[in-house]
Amino acid sequence: MAGWLATAPMTIFMELAWRLLPTREKYPLPPRKITRQLGRRLGLKQRMNRRNEIATTLFLHFAFGALVGTIYAAIEEKIPVRSYVKGIVAGLLVWSGSYLGWIPAAKILPSATRQPWRRNLLMIAAHIVWGAVLGLITQKLNSDAKYIKL
Repeated sequence: MAGWLATAPMTIFMELAWRLLPTREKYPLPPRKITRQLGRRLGLKQRMNRRNEIATTLFLHFAFGALVGTIYAAIEEKIPVRSYVKGIVAGLLVWSGSYLGWIPAAKILPSATRQPWRRNLLMIAAHIVWGAVLGLITQKLNSDAKYIKL
């Protein structure tokens, strides 16, 4: 739940920060590009109009946030650091593991090392937002869960 919820402010941040990019760097952000590439690979590109592409992008982005947030929630209590710091570190690990790791390895998108620095900065900052919110929400949910008796 925390990963899903943390993806909302991250996505809003990404949209607002994208507007500040120079015109030549205002092409779709990675979640949309990933969705397009996966659509091509699955033979769905012809069936995706703009509206479906946006909906699919948002669904996949939030689902990935939820998945990674679930992994984070399982281990966060074992790390004795402030919740927002743990979350920020998790966000940076997700960014680096994704944009320097599995995404280019799977040939979905080129590595972040081949992207303009402003776009990388935008995405790193977005993952910091996600991580900080993730850390705070996870701490709250985990502490509340201790007091709930079923």
